[in-house]
Amino acid sequence: MTVPLDDPVFLGRTVERLSTLIETQSEVIFKEHGVIIPVKSCSLMIQLARLEHATAADLARALNVSHQLVLQKLPKLMRLSLVTATQVLDDARKKSFSLTATGKRQIEIFLNCRDLVKQAYADLFDEVGDLFSLTNAFIGALEEKPLSKRTRNR
Repeated sequence: MTVPLDDPVFLGRTVERLSTLIETQSEVIFKEHGVIIPVKSCSLMIQLARLEHATAADLARALNVSHQLVLQKLPKLMRLSLVTATQVLDDARKKSFSLTATGKRQIEIFLNCRDLVKQAYADLFDEVGDLFSLTNAFIGALEEKPLSKRTRNR
């Protein structure tokens, strides 16, 4: 027996496809406007700009993601000279991250580009429905009642 790939059981796969499509198409817009921030690191950069100085744990909390995910993204941001790291004085195990001058300039360019992307999303939402709100509602529902609880007693 086979299960077709458009079966709802593969929702995660479909959402990954959407994420990849958004990333790929956003990269084109970023390149056109001179944004070198990796698409999937924009929220991290925005939080770092807001916090000014932050450890990986601080960023993970601010983004509601794992500490490990933040640590995976930071080396590339440092290689791009967008972020710098300094040792935390009272804890040699920790580093504090902040934006470089280039990182701050890139945030400004990104913020200008953001308005264009927001308008493109608004047009898409008019066309197919507000996926952003629906996705957040879906996440909230799963956090409230996980799939495992939804499959019990069936």
